[in-house]
Amino acid sequence: MASDEDGASQRARERVQQVSSHIARTQSSKDDVSQSSASQRKKKHASVPVGLPADYSDRLGQIETLEKLARTPDIDHRGYARQKKAGKLWVHERVEALLDEGSLQEIGSVAGDVTWSKEKGEDGAQKETVASFTPSNSVQGYGRLGGRKIVFTADDYTLRAGHADGALMEKTLYIEKLALSLRLPIVKLVDGSSGGGSVTSIRKQGFSYIPPLPAFDQVVAQLNLGIPNLGAVLGPAIGLGAARVTACHFSVMAANIGSLFNAGPQVVKGATFEEGLTMAELGGPDMHCRNGTIDNIARDEHDAFDQIRRVLSYLPNSGFSAPPVIKSSDIPHRREESLRSLIPRRKERMYDSRRPITLVVDNGSFFEIGALWGTTAIVGLARLDGHPIGIIANNCESHTGGALDALGSQKITKHLKLCDVMNLPILQFVDVPGYAVGTAAERSATMRHGINLAMAYYTTTMPVFSVVTRRAYGVAGGVMLDCRDPRMRVAWPSGDWGSLPLKGGIEVGHSYELKEAARKGGPKMADELYAKLETEYNALMNPVRTANAFGVEQIIDPADTRSVVCNWISHVYQELMEERLAKRRAGTLHASFA
Repeated sequence: MASDEDGASQRARERVQQVSSHIARTQSSKDDVSQSSASQRKKKHASVPVGLPADYSDRLGQIETLEKLARTPDIDHRGYARQKKAGKLWVHERVEALLDEGSLQEIGSVAGDVTWSKEKGEDGAQKETVASFTPSNSVQGYGRLGGRKIVFTADDYTLRAGHADGALMEKTLYIEKLALSLRLPIVKLVDGSSGGGSVTSIRKQGFSYIPPLPAFDQVVAQLNLGIPNLGAVLGPAIGLGAARVTACHFSVMAANIGSLFNAGPQVVKGATFEEGLTMAELGGPDMHCRNGTIDNIARDEHDAFDQIRRVLSYLPNSGFSAPPVIKSSDIPHRREESLRSLIPRRKERMYDSRRPITLVVDNGSFFEIGALWGTTAIVGLARLDGHPIGIIANNCESHTGGALDALGSQKITKHLKLCDVMNLPILQFVDVPGYAVGTAAERSATMRHGINLAMAYYTTTMPVFSVVTRRAYGVAGGVMLDCRDPRMRVAWPSGDWGSLPLKGGIEVGHSYELKEAARKGGPKMADELYAKLETEYNALMNPVRTANAFGVEQIIDPADTRSVVCNWISHVYQELMEERLAKRRAGTLHASFA
């Protein structure tokens, strides 16, 4: 028994010795590794120059210095002094005024020309510091606009008037690609050439060049994908800068400082011999907000930013998304009794054509686009029960009495395409006596632009709801009201339609009878016949007779218009919008702006 116990004790002692030996060997190995690592660290640190911080705070400090220089104006710089003398905001002031507070994330914040200086530190090591910095004349990045994430680009006219030799082109190209890749709205604040070169580029490069046009394929892709492009002219927009803002879905010009032209007064003087032109005379808001190059005029820069915010609030981030619906405080079934007496019983009398729009859509939601050009037509954006829509109307108070001329046709054409790429259903108030007539209309190619309008109506794909408030005559009436199958339309009891208006139409249709009456009984007999025919036709043209023949789908009480169109828009958004978006994402439904 004792022998067994002695054997067990011996085996235990041997096991302890084995474990102890293993632990000793392991610790020895660890010590060797530790000594080796320490030796390697020693060698590694020996290769790093003395005095440089391990956390790269020196380089972070350089970035901080450069950004501080870029965001601090040089009040003694002649470009800055010129900017302020013209009453313009400096580029960083503009960015702050445009974006939601605290939302700026700049891209390329330290791009520019730097002069570096080398000096010895206290430890004797060479250190590189910033001696001077001329930042790129383009500020760009991310930000928020009314809570919406966007990308933006803003010209700095104080530095080389915004020319490409200020490193603007590469940054501009990058931000255009970024907007396309991320499908984010892009805002362009134009003040200068926005990437176009100056003659000094030739001296800098040592050779001239055939002008390139990078980024424009990205711009066209953005426009057709419904990625909102919103531009503001905040100074002289020249050449490429003018092209960039004109190509936008929506553009606005600050009236107190904006101008736009292919080339400035000095170049124009040499080319056309027009001398002494100011920038405003050559291409100010009175020129371009009336010919349709720029959509809207703004009082100043802040008003321009407000308009951009307002427009964006109606639009999606891209055509692959639905426009943003908000909660409306305006009840959808609101009756508007004043609409019943809005249209005069006398056909010769006119009325405020904007009044039906503002009374039917959500209170305060109508935003007009292009009020100063194409004045025979009214277009804009609005909401019905919180749902964004496009608005089209004829302006009976215009110089043509509402007949569509060349500019009016171009204006509606552009708006139809905007609504199509942005997935905005269209509500239109129709009171059109036809296309404009006369030598001025023929000289301005009214029919050509009118048929382009017809092609836009028949090729765009968004639902259109028409309210016929009064007249619908000729090809123009047919284009506006017969462009969808089945038609979604109602008429007011003031409806008045046909191939030709009675005035002029009776003379054409009954010319022989009227001439015979004049030959037999003189002007008096002809007038009596005309009055008889007019009475007869007026009775036949009662719109109720058209409804009897189902020539119009429904005549409604004008006071009920809001309720009718709100029911329509609710169905479009709830039942049809998702199917449309699926088709666009799948590439089976194509919309085109450019």
